[in-house]
Amino acid sequence: MSLFSIFQKKIHAQSQPIPIPESHNYVLIILDSCRFDSFVQAKPKYMSKLGTVQRRWSYASWTAPAHYNLMLGLLPHENPKNVVASTVYKKELLEFSNRLNIPNIQFEHMLPRMWLPQYLRSLGYYTQAIVSMPVINPSTPIAVDFDQYTLLKKHNDLRGAFRFLHFSPERPTFCLINTGETHYPYAPPDEPTSQWPRINGLHGVFRKLQRGEPIQNQSFNLDRLAQLHQRQIRAVHAVDKAIEELFDLLPSNTFVTITSDHGELFGENGFFGHGPIQHEKVLEVPFIEGKLR
Repeated sequence: MSLFSIFQKKIHAQSQPIPIPESHNYVLIILDSCRFDSFVQAKPKYMSKLGTVQRRWSYASWTAPAHYNLMLGLLPHENPKNVVASTVYKKELLEFSNRLNIPNIQFEHMLPRMWLPQYLRSLGYYTQAIVSMPVINPSTPIAVDFDQYTLLKKHNDLRGAFRFLHFSPERPTFCLINTGETHYPYAPPDEPTSQWPRINGLHGVFRKLQRGEPIQNQSFNLDRLAQLHQRQIRAVHAVDKAIEELFDLLPSNTFVTITSDHGELFGENGFFGHGPIQHEKVLEVPFIEGKLR
């Protein structure tokens, strides 16, 4: 640990206020790249105990900017018509009163930084993140104002995150968990890498980029992409089984939100993947939340 990190932790320890009584722990789980219809078709048993799954929309189509918005407190949004956009922001941020069991949280309370981990720290929260995607590693700006920030060794092992979970006995806890079973290659943690799908040309793209070589347009087999979509659906099942174990580990006064950072394209209109794509399926995500009983 660097001297700066040690100094920063000391400052954090000294500056945390007394928590508001009866505040909920809050766990935000991000199923990386999981699109809405994959979640619905998987019919997850344990995640569905939180409530009814909603169809919502991500603010971004790639992991890093999507998580930046999440940490602004801007969770995937509804898409109402004939409404001023600012009222949608306000309505969403007001929902944190219910999630945290803290009345009268207002948009203005998060100003001027507009950063959820910092705001929760100001309410006395202990903050931690356990992530699986290297693009949001502990050296990125996403990690600011977390007391603990951990990058997992495997991108597709939600259960592996459980050993890093820590709920403070003195303070309510906020925990961000990002897990990549639903990210390409849509593999559960027990599947050998030799069985992972390999799309001809896809891996070669990254090698060519590193060498500065030109990238040519590619064509994908639609049947193969449909198989990949089924793999993502099965990956939701794998996550759901892990969620059953997670629910047993969480304190009873915990509110849980499960959503995705963005969706995924499986050949629709000639698109595959996510990122530099404008299509509703790359922004359409599941959203489900509720308090554990």
